[in-house]
Amino acid sequence: MAKNVLGGDLEICSGRPMTGFYRDGRCHTGTGDIGVHVVCAHVTEEFLEFSKRMGNDLSTPVPAFNFPGLKPGDRWCVCVARWKEALDAGVAPPVVLEATHVSALEFVTLDDLTSHAATDRR
Repeated sequence: MAKNVLGGDLEICSGRPMTGFYRDGRCHTGTGDIGVHVVCAHVTEEFLEFSKRMGNDLSTPVPAFNFPGLKPGDRWCVCVARWKEALDAGVAPPVVLEATHVSALEFVTLDDLTSHAATDRR
């Protein structure tokens, strides 16, 4: 079982919408995951707008890829580099620590993640 940034088992990020590089609900990663989709985030309007400006529109549905488009409040496994860019820009979305893969710590600090920890437990 993969580990989260707190050292426990990696929990499910979201099944609605179904997330994860492998679309299994968890922020697993592997050799094919070039974007390193390991941060479980509660996406916000600010983050969605930022991501779109940076070239990755997460709001618009893409039926060909069975992607419904995200709305504020959805949980999604985001690329750790994009989350770090959003952090640096002051628009990092809240993070579900228990569902964020330990490999995120190769790119960001636990303090950065913890300071943005989601407070709701849905």
